[in-house]
Amino acid sequence: MPEAEKNIKSNADFKQKQKIGPAWWQPAMIIFLKFSVWVFVPVIGALFLGSWLDKKFSTEPFLFLGTIGFAFLISMFGVIKGTAKDYKKIDDEEKRIKNG
Repeated sequence: MPEAEKNIKSNADFKQKQKIGPAWWQPAMIIFLKFSVWVFVPVIGALFLGSWLDKKFSTEPFLFLGTIGFAFLISMFGVIKGTAKDYKKIDDEEKRIKNG
């Protein structure tokens, strides 16, 4: 078989292997990004909201700290809920693989 045909065939095999499923690191990266969003978005929102509320009502630093605390609770709720969902998904997949 000529060299060009071998390269085309190996290239096609490589593309076929890629279509089988996601790369080994993609599920972990997706989980990391979901949890990062659950932590950073509420905290960043609380930073701006708490600062604005403190300036509006002249209550420094109480509303700021309150909104940060509330954002922390929201973050923990989201992380725990997401962890339980992802753990169940992994557990179900392991059972499916084990049972055939």
